[in-house]
Amino acid sequence: RRYGIVDKVSAITERAMAGELDYEASLRERVKLLEGMPYADVLALANDLPITEGVRELLRVLKKLGYKTAVISGGFTFAANALKEQLGLDYAYANHLEVEDGKLTGRVKEPVVTPQRKADLLDAIAQREGIDLEQTIAVGDGANDMGMLERAGLGIAFHAKAKLKEAADTSVDAGGLDRILFLLGLRTRDIEAVLDGE
Repeated sequence: RRYGIVDKVSAITERAMAGELDYEASLRERVKLLEGMPYADVLALANDLPITEGVRELLRVLKKLGYKTAVISGGFTFAANALKEQLGLDYAYANHLEVEDGKLTGRVKEPVVTPQRKADLLDAIAQREGIDLEQTIAVGDGANDMGMLERAGLGIAFHAKAKLKEAADTSVDAGGLDRILFLLGLRTRDIEAVLDGE
C-alpha cells in the first residue's frame, strides 16, 4: 500500500494462501514488486503492525502456564521480530528481505520460509526445548501452514481457507486467537484465575 502496489501483491497473496500458487514462487514474485522501496519505510511499518484479536490474552495465559511460543512466518523478519518483542515470544522466524544502499533489491535471502521449512522449524524448536512433537500446537490460516499443522500434535486452522481446515485437527472460525485456550481445556474461570494471578 505504501509503495503503491497493494492490489498486485494482494492478488498474488490470495492465490498463494488458497493453495493455487507455489508458495516460494509467489513470495519471490511479490518481493520483486518491492524493488527500490526504501528500507526505512519498511522498518516504519513494524511500529504499526495490526495485532490479531485475542493474541495478547492468549500469550499472557500460555506464558503463565509455561508454554514456549513462536511465530513462524512466511512474512518478513522486520515484522516477526517486532511481534516477538511486543508480545514476548520465545522465537521468531521469517524471510529476510535483501537490502542494498538502503533500498530493497526485490530479492529474499536464503533460506526462504517455505511450508516445508515451517514444519522443520516446529521440529527444531521442539527438539531445542526438549518437547515431544505430540506436545506441540501449531496455528495457521493459509495453505503454506499445512505441513506445520500436520506435523504438530494439535494443528489448528484459524479463520482459514477450506484447504487448510481439511488438513487441521480442528478449527476456530469465529472470535479471536484467545478462543484457542478453550481447545486446550481451559474454562473462562481458569483463564481469569491465571490472568488475575499476574
